[in-house]
Amino acid sequence: MPIETVEPRRLYRQVADQLRSLIDRGEFPVGSRLPTERELAVQLGISRPTVREALIALEVDGRVRIRVGSGIYVLPPPDDRSEPAPPIAGPFEILGARALIEGAIVEEACRRARLEDIAAIDAPLDAMRSGQGAMMEHDRAFHVAIARTTGNDALVKITGDLFDQRMHPYFAQLAGYFENTGTWRTAIEEHGAIRDAIAAGDVAAARKAMQTHLKNSQRRFSESFGTTAPRDRPPADPTAPRHRAAAQ
Repeated sequence: MPIETVEPRRLYRQVADQLRSLIDRGEFPVGSRLPTERELAVQLGISRPTVREALIALEVDGRVRIRVGSGIYVLPPPDDRSEPAPPIAGPFEILGARALIEGAIVEEACRRARLEDIAAIDAPLDAMRSGQGAMMEHDRAFHVAIARTTGNDALVKITGDLFDQRMHPYFAQLAGYFENTGTWRTAIEEHGAIRDAIAAGDVAAARKAMQTHLKNSQRRFSESFGTTAPRDRPPADPTAPRHRAAAQ
C-alpha cells in the first residue's frame, strides 16, 4: 500500500495531509473504506491516538465519515474546500499539557485557598452536579476558579486558553465519540476529589487528584472507534447519519 512511514515526532496534521493526498489521488475512492485505525497505525509507524486525531481532522474537513463499529468511509470532496484552522496542538498533547500545568497550579491553590475561594470552586461544581446549563462551561469555570485561587492572572489565562482548545472542531468531534452522561458523571466525581483535597489543604492529594482526572480524560479519548469489522463486510452508506454518544 503506498503509505509512507511517518516519524513518531510528527504531528497528526501531517498524517491527515498524507491520507487526504491518497484520497485525492484515487487510492481510496469515494465510498470505500480506509484501513482500520490499528492497520493505519502499523503502516504509518505511529501511535493509534495520533491516527485517531488525524481521522477526526479528516472528518471535520468533510473528507471521511467515521461509523463506529463499521469503519471509516471516504466522502465526496466538499464543495467548500476551505479548512478550519488547526489547533495549536493535538487533543492528546493539550490534555498532557494540562496534566502538567494544572497539577502544579492545584498545589499552589491548596496553599492559598480561603473560604471564598472554596465557594468559587463549589459554584460550578454544584451546577455540574445539578445538570444546570452547559456542562462544558461549568467544567471550564471549575478549572479556572482553581487557577484564580493562586492569585496569578497569567496562570488563570493559561488555564482558560488550554481549556478553550476543547472548543475547536477537532477536539469537539473527538469528544463527541467518547463523552456521554457516564463519562460526565465520572468527571464530576473526579472534580469532587480535587475540591475536597483543596479544601483540606492536602497538597499531595490535590495534585494526585488533578493528574488522575486529566489522565483519565486522556484514557477516555484513547478508546478505539471499534473499526475492526472484516474487510469483506458490505460497506455502510457513508452518507447515512452516524450514531453519536451524548456529549453531556
